[in-house]
Parts: sequence; structure tokens; C-alpha cells
Amino acid sequence: LRSVFLFLVLDGFLLIGLIPVFEESQVYEADGKAAYQEKPKLALTFDDGPSAAYTGRLLDGLKERGIKATFFLIGDNAQNNPELVKRIYEDGHVIGNHTYHHVDITRLPDEEAVRELEETDRVIYEITGEHVKYVRPPFGSWQKELELNLDVFPVMWSVDPLDWTTENVDEIVNKVVTEIKENDIILLHDCYGSSVDAALRIADILTKEGYEFVTVDEMIMN
Repeated sequence: LRSVFLFLVLDGFLLIGLIPVFEESQVYEADGKAAYQEKPKLALTFDDGPSAAYTGRLLDGLKERGIKATFFLIGDNAQNNPELVKRIYEDGHVIGNHTYHHVDITRLPDEEAVRELEETDRVIYEITGEHVKYVRPPFGSWQKELELNLDVFPVMWSVDPLDWTTENVDEIVNKVVTEIKENDIILLHDCYGSSVDAALRIADILTKEGYEFVTVDEMIMN
């Protein structure tokens, strides 16, 4: 998107203004007339952080690229790394809940499951001043009944390269870029250096292919 000057003479007056030009998404119909098409959207999501070793480097890379992502934080890690939580928030990323101890909440009594989520929300609220709206349950195991007791929305994923099983960056990247399609939600982890390296390469490759990265709230609302 860029803007150009428009000069117009109306009733003897010279009018000057800026109009937007959508170069990157411009397509042409059969009759040669210009039309505009939105870029296909994807969401980058990161679990298990924040990591003192790797999250900062990931945030640097995302900022350089102008990309917003979604971070599902473990409450214990957030408690121990408040400055990283604050930076994630101030950089404009969405923060989600990943329980306090990274536990399978379907194996817990309801009260304990609720406590896992509420404790994480409390930690994040004390740092950012905002309650968490989205939750990614560890292992994808969710209790539907919890939605009745908590004001949270579960967010799963559609592309999972199993980055936690390998340090091979090329393998992680290849799994994602060969499987991807519009509106996919990509699952990665910001607690591994190889995953961070892969995430930034994935972002570069898919941006060049014409995709736009958005946060999960934008994806869900659309």
C-alpha cells in the first residue's frame, strides 16, 4: 500500500490530496479493468514461552518484518519473565493462556483446571493490565465445560511441524511451507532456538509468496 498525490481542478480551484494505491494486491479482470484482492491470511502462534533464551530474538525478528503473532504463555514462565511478557504486549502481539504448569487439564478436577487458567491470567493481567481472552490447552485437550465458567475462547491449530521433536531448521520450514493454505494457524514454540530460526524463515518465504500474517483474533473474527 502506498499513496500518491491527486491534483484536481474544480470550479477554478486546484485541489491536492492523497489517495491510496494497493499495488501488491492489485489484479486485472478480463476486460483490463483494475480490481483489488485481499492477501490470503495466516496466523503464527507460539506456545510454551516466554523463554529468556529465545523469545527476545524472536520478537526482534518479528518487529523487523512488521509481523504480529500470538503467544500462548505458560503462567510459570510468565511469572519468571515479566519484562518479556510486557514486551510481547507492547509490541502489539496477542497473548493467550497455556495454563500455569503446562498440564493436560482434562486429567484434572474442574477446580484445579480452572485454577491453572486463572493463575496464568492473574500473572499476565498484573503485567499488562488486560485479561487473557484466548486459551490454547496443552496437548489440544480442552474441557468444553470450562467455557461456561471462564470467559475464554479455545484456539487450536491447523499446521503443526512438530518443531519440538527436531533441531533441524530446514525440516521444520519445509513441513510448514509445503502444507500451508489460506487461513491456517501455524503452531510453533518460542522456547527452542531452532524453532525461532525456522519461524523467521517461514515468515520470509510465505510473505514473498503473498501471504499476510495476522493474530488469531483477526483470524477468528473473519
